[in-house]
Amino acid sequence: MLSLLLWALVFVGSLALLVKASDVFTDSAERIGVGFGISPFIIGVTIVAVGTSTPELVSSVLAVMKGSPEIVAGNVMGSNVTNIFLILGISAIVGKKMVTSYQLANVDLPLFVGSAFLVSLMVMDGAFSVAEALLCLACLLVYLVYAVRAERVADRVKERFLEEEGIVITEKRRPDLKIYAKLSISLFFLYIGANYTVVSVVRLSEMVGIGTEIIAASAVALGTSLPELVVSVRAAAMNKPELAVGNILGSNIFNALGIMGISALFGTLVISETITGFVMPMMIVATLLYFVVIWEKEITQWEGWMLVIFYVFFLGKLFALF
Repeated sequence: MLSLLLWALVFVGSLALLVKASDVFTDSAERIGVGFGISPFIIGVTIVAVGTSTPELVSSVLAVMKGSPEIVAGNVMGSNVTNIFLILGISAIVGKKMVTSYQLANVDLPLFVGSAFLVSLMVMDGAFSVAEALLCLACLLVYLVYAVRAERVADRVKERFLEEEGIVITEKRRPDLKIYAKLSISLFFLYIGANYTVVSVVRLSEMVGIGTEIIAASAVALGTSLPELVVSVRAAAMNKPELAVGNILGSNIFNALGIMGISALFGTLVISETITGFVMPMMIVATLLYFVVIWEKEITQWEGWMLVIFYVFFLGKLFALF
């Protein structure tokens, strides 16, 4: 009993360190992005999304290297379910009615849905190979290139309009060296936190007799999704729906294509029946619900409550509570 309590404390402490280091990393990366004049949506879909997915990435890579590849799929798919059901739901409740202006329907939403279906099809055989990983990373690269190019076109149009109106464009202030130092230090603590998170998950699963993939899809997924929760809820409260929606969309795309892809480069990922039989279908349902509620470019409080109820159902079924 004492040993179980000790490892539970290690899990909570290492996860807290992982999340805090990720928060510092994301904040530093966001400041760098703002300093270079990147728009809120692109910051959300690239810098913040990748930054807030850092806990999932580091813990997943270390899980493969430590011989627990089954954690990866549970962490990734569980995080995607958590992002949509819990985080988007709470964001909609806090924001009351989030109305977005960015045109998602052209490329972002189809790739968002496509990434979930692509990964689901790849893991149906119970494994995720290097060839499949490279294909996912290629898809992610295409999306990032598109996002950056689309932003550059929008910037040129905006600058041309301002020049025609005679509005002086102020010079962007570049971030100082302290920001880059914080970024580097946070990476070190990310590694420490992720390392002990993986070790404690394996030990706890052995002690309580619960599969590591179940703990990964619930506790680890929730813990590593806390950066997304903080960023999206804060953005919703500040009436910045594009940042909240873009963060979740970009994070899920990066989870499905980037984290699965990068992790598989360190070894073949093993996908358990719990993942293929329940967590994966729930991720597909969550993805389709996101598509439906975002299509009209607004999310109401009632839709937010509905998403949170779905998350409660997800946890209940995962632990066979009903």
